[in-house]
Amino acid sequence: MKKGAIFDMDGTLFDSEKIYQSAWLATVKDFGKDRGEELVKEVSGSSEANCRKMIHEFYPDVDVDKFFKQVVATAVKVFENDGVEMMKGVKEILTYFNEHGVKMAIASSSSIEVISRNIERADIKKFFSAVVSGESVEHGKPAPDIFLKAAEKINVPASDCYVFEDSFNGIRGAYAAGCVPVMIPDTVQPTDEIKKLCAAIYPSLTDALNAIKQN
Repeated sequence: MKKGAIFDMDGTLFDSEKIYQSAWLATVKDFGKDRGEELVKEVSGSSEANCRKMIHEFYPDVDVDKFFKQVVATAVKVFENDGVEMMKGVKEILTYFNEHGVKMAIASSSSIEVISRNIERADIKKFFSAVVSGESVEHGKPAPDIFLKAAEKINVPASDCYVFEDSFNGIRGAYAAGCVPVMIPDTVQPTDEIKKLCAAIYPSLTDALNAIKQN
């Protein structure tokens, strides 16, 4: 078993990726644009900077700031009204790692405010020695920066850290960082390219934990 574990948040710890995707698609429709599904694939799991870049590339005539803020506001409204559920197996894998001395961190493209709110409400903040948000690194996913920083913060070599991710950009970043990428697919299934980058792929964190217990 590895000495460190780094978790993505949206779509990995919390069932929030669907909410963000709906927010993106709703905003695309509100702005009278198309190619929404394509845009969602490009921005999934990536940093704010990359999201803004992709908005401009897809829709050069759009006010990027206005577009992005509407996406965030739409998603936040759902979170505040309905909350967000944890994914299957979260408490179990965090508890197991904690009991076996595995140091844990969150590496999420979301803001520190959103991350803190979610993990505090779910009462899982106590499990994490470090939280790294997308705004705290120069280059977000798919760059390796966020995972390298998370590994550094928990004082475990990147090569000795699992990274649990649901997005293509997250897996690419984890692989580039030299971590052990474990994909838990949520809204998208891995392509041949992504499969080659993964150390393993499991339907849920529960399945991943069972495999880890069995070495």
